[in-house]
Parts: sequence; C-alpha cells; structure tokens
Amino acid sequence: MCHNEEHYENLQDIKVLIEVEVHQQLRAFLREQGESLWPHHLTMARLVARALRIDRSALIQSGVSASQYAHYRLSYLMPALLWSDAVIVVAPETIRNRLVMVDIPRLQQWMSTDKPIHVSPTQTYATGEYQLSAQSAPLWPQTDFNGLLITSPTAWLSDRLSPHTPQLPPSIPTVIDGADDLEQWVQQQLTLTLHPHDWDALMLACPAQAEAIRDIRIWLTHSIFQHPPNPYSCHLLEEQEQERLRLLEQILQAGEAKHAPYIPAQWSSLINKLYQQGQLLWTSIDRIRGQFSLHCTPLDLAPLLTDMWQQQALVLIGNALDQSPQATAYRQRIGLGDLTCVKFAPDRHQDLIQLYLPDQFPLPNTPQFQTALLQKVRQLICTSADAKGLTVILVGDTPLKSQLATILAAEFGSRLQVEQTCLEENGILVSGWQFWREHHGVLPAPTLLIMPTLPIPSLEDPLVAGRVSCYKRQHKNWFTDYLLPETLKEIQRAIAPLRNTQGVMALLDNRVNYRSYGSQVLDVISPFARTNYIDEQLFSSPSRPVLDER
Repeated sequence: MCHNEEHYENLQDIKVLIEVEVHQQLRAFLREQGESLWPHHLTMARLVARALRIDRSALIQSGVSASQYAHYRLSYLMPALLWSDAVIVVAPETIRNRLVMVDIPRLQQWMSTDKPIHVSPTQTYATGEYQLSAQSAPLWPQTDFNGLLITSPTAWLSDRLSPHTPQLPPSIPTVIDGADDLEQWVQQQLTLTLHPHDWDALMLACPAQAEAIRDIRIWLTHSIFQHPPNPYSCHLLEEQEQERLRLLEQILQAGEAKHAPYIPAQWSSLINKLYQQGQLLWTSIDRIRGQFSLHCTPLDLAPLLTDMWQQQALVLIGNALDQSPQATAYRQRIGLGDLTCVKFAPDRHQDLIQLYLPDQFPLPNTPQFQTALLQKVRQLICTSADAKGLTVILVGDTPLKSQLATILAAEFGSRLQVEQTCLEENGILVSGWQFWREHHGVLPAPTLLIMPTLPIPSLEDPLVAGRVSCYKRQHKNWFTDYLLPETLKEIQRAIAPLRNTQGVMALLDNRVNYRSYGSQVLDVISPFARTNYIDEQLFSSPSRPVLDER
C-alpha cells in the first residue's frame, strides 16, 4: 500500500472515530482545566462532531448568556480542530476576538495540534504565549486549505449571497455562532441603501435629467421631513413618496432612450425593486443635517436563503432562537429545511432566578404608571443596597428612559450611567434593550434587573410596522405569530446573564398577570422563585427562599 493510500485510510478512520475522540479529549481537557460550569459540553461536542461526520446540519439552542460563551465554545472548537478537513466558523467580532486570542491557542497548545488557522477579515492577534496572524489574503487562503477559517457574518454572507463567483468553496462545514442575530445580519446584508451622495452621483451620470432629478429630491426632502419625529429617526415611505420614485424611473428611462450615460447600479437596483412584492421601502432621517437616506429591505427571507443553506452542512448555535425545541418558526422564517435540533434547558437549581412580580401595579398605558414605576425602582435599589453588584434598568421607551435617568441621577449621582460599559462596582445602568443585548457580555452579571415593561416591538419602527402590515395582508395573527415570539426571545436573551448570579428580576408590567400571553412570558423566565413583595431577604445570599418555583 502506498503512503498516500495509507494516509487516506487513516483520515477515514479519524472521521469515523471523531465523536469518540472529541468526547475523550474534551472530557480530559475540562478535567484538567477545572471547567465544568456548563453541564452540556460533551453532548454538544458530540452533536457537532456528528454533524461533521455525516454532513448533516444541526441547530443548537444553548440557553446560556454571552458571559458563558467561553464555556460552550469549547464544545464546537474541539471537533473543528480535530476534524481532518476544513471548517468555517462565522461569528461577530467580540466572539472572534475571544476565539483567536484565548480559546483556540489554549486548545491547540493542550492537544499539541498545528491545524492552520486563517482569520478574515484581515487582523492580527497576539497573546502572551501564542500568536496568530491573519495575513493580507483573500477570504479563502488557498485551494488545498484544510484548516479552520474564522470569519465575520458580513464577509460570509456577502460571499454566499453574491451573484458573482464566490471565493469560498461549497461543501465546507460551517459553524455559525450567535445565530440569534442571523436574521438581522441577513437583512442588513440584503438591504439596499441610497445615501445623500448617491443623488449627486445620479445627476452627474444623467446631466440632461439633472434638473428633474433635483426637483424630485427636493419634493421628497420636504415630504419626508413632514413626518413627526420618532425614537427610530426613520419612517416607511408613503404611497405618494413611492410614486415620486416611480416618476424618477420614467425620467431615467426617457433619458436612456436618448442614449444617456449609464445609470449607477444602486439606482438601477432600487428601480427594479420598486415593483417587486415583499419589499419594504423606508427612509432614515438626519434632521440636524437636513438629509435622508432611502432603504429597501426584503420582508420574506426564506426564499432568498433556501439555496444558500444547501451549499454546506451547518451548525447554528444561539441562546434562544425559538420557544419550540424544533425551532419551527425560526426555521420557517429563514428557510431552513430538515436538520437536527437540540434545545438545552436551564438548570433548575444553578440557573434559578428570583422573580419579583407585584400583583397590584398600574398598567403601562395608564397615567399612574410612571409615578408608581419611579417609586418602585427607588424601593428596589435601596433595598438591594447591601447585596452589592450591578443594577440594570431595561427601558425600551426612549422618553421614559431619559426621564427615569434624569430623576434617578439626581439621587444616586455618578453611580448611575446611561448605556455605558464603565461602571462602578455597585453601579446602576439605565439601558435600552439593544444596548444591553450588544454589551452585556462585557459587563458583570447583574444582581438586580428591573424590567418596567415587556419588550414588545414598537410599531413606530418601520421594519416592525412593515412586517405587521404583511401579516395583516396574509390574514395572519400578527401579534401571536410575530410580536409575541420576538418579545419572548428578547426577554430570554436579556435575563440569561442574571442566571449566573441567581439574581433578582423585577418585572413591573402587570399585563403578565392579566393577559392571556402572561403564562408564556413566565415560561421563558423559568426556572424562577416568585414573590410579590420586597424585603431584604429577597437579596440575601447564598440561599434565598424558593417561593413559587416553576
């Protein structure tokens, strides 16, 4: 038998034994490092190894917070490093930094492996004992690359969705870490945007029509700035505004008939989308500069992504992708077909949180709510003073967030910060949901998390309003099929860091007690110990009374 044939058989043996090898290696590594905080390491590692071996996609809901990512990442890095062929890991920047600077060097040093690591986009990372450099090179290093490619969601989606020849070869197994934000990444990638300078480029390209183009721009500016301001600084385009864009198309078509210069690609794309179904046309407004940008976003992602998922085996990993273990709604929204689905549940003892849910509290849409809210927040902060640790107040309503922050800052001084990551040891953070979602991984786990209202998506957000309109046209229940699932997912992600400290969550939205969907809200918060009154024992540690465990 020649050397190449023997090497090929050895590789096949390794592939067949990959699940056993991963299990043994990871168990030994965890024992030596003393890392056993997450109980599902070995199960998840075998799932990833199996996905690599049989070339079958998998979807894993980890149920852990960003601060625990360092634990579960080992469960997919070990099989990726032991796999004899190439593997791609797609992750946002904070996770990529941790992978390249900490996790991969530790594992490779412990296993004494030298699997090639390529990082794209171009970056250089160094640690005290180990250095990895991403050279200035294409997205895919070379034809025979069999290492581990670490890349960003933007770079990977841009390549997979490109109408041109992709750089990444097909059939390379791909791990997507942080799949909670996958829909947002895809929408950002597929959103067509025309900035103010694109109008200037259009007038330069079509000088004969420049005056007509300028008139339409002036009309749109006047019309768009008539929209009342909202916290999102953006609006859906009204029918009259869309008609002006169609008039622009007619002007450009007339110019083309007279051999006008080439129309910029961005404008051609927008014109093509004006008449397509399922496109959301909206505008973002810069009132200080007196400018606006146009955006066109596809509402239904599934038809656009189905072919992309079939190009390679996937392992999608997220905290809370769907309430169902089979992630049925999530898979339908992004066009995922049949695959292995696993959902890890929080540990009923280690991940238990203390839930304060008052029985008698004004509803958010009543005049009494703001006064009662302020009094309750003061009471919670003062009662928890001896518990130490971070207090987080999550407020989705922008005016309410500003009012709360102003009043509380007068009482608690610099201890209170609004959407900042540099906080005192017993700091108070007033934050919107998006800021908390993006930054809680670099903040200490809170001792107290106050949630004045449920994070139900606002219809003032044009993407939300557009999707609700789409559900209405299809005669679907837009609340139970869209707004409620988004709300539950946001809550589950927001409270995940609280489970690390078995902290206190104060939910002050009394709709949970009186609306039919309240039981679903409590299900995503579970496991918890519930109380409807505040005393110092609620914040005592380490053993708090379990009053109503679900």
